[in-house]
Amino acid sequence: MTEDGDQRLADMVATLARGLVDTPDEVRVEQERDGETTVLSLYVAQEDLGQVIGRGGRIARSLRLVTRQAAQTTGRRVNLEIVD
Repeated sequence: MTEDGDQRLADMVATLARGLVDTPDEVRVEQERDGETTVLSLYVAQEDLGQVIGRGGRIARSLRLVTRQAAQTTGRRVNLEIVD
């Protein structure tokens, strides 16, 4: 995946997260490449953290699954971290 592809994944994660939280202006995604893996760090407002993680971590797992599947089409590995 190219830098552009990494940025599209980061934008996708940010868009999904903004739809889940009460303060969408606080959402940001930082990306870091580590060899063949791209690490996306999702930051949200402290009071919105539970909405992004979900009951039992279900929403967080779903966000990670969607992100991995989107990256897999290009042969890259992506890890999504939700930063608290």
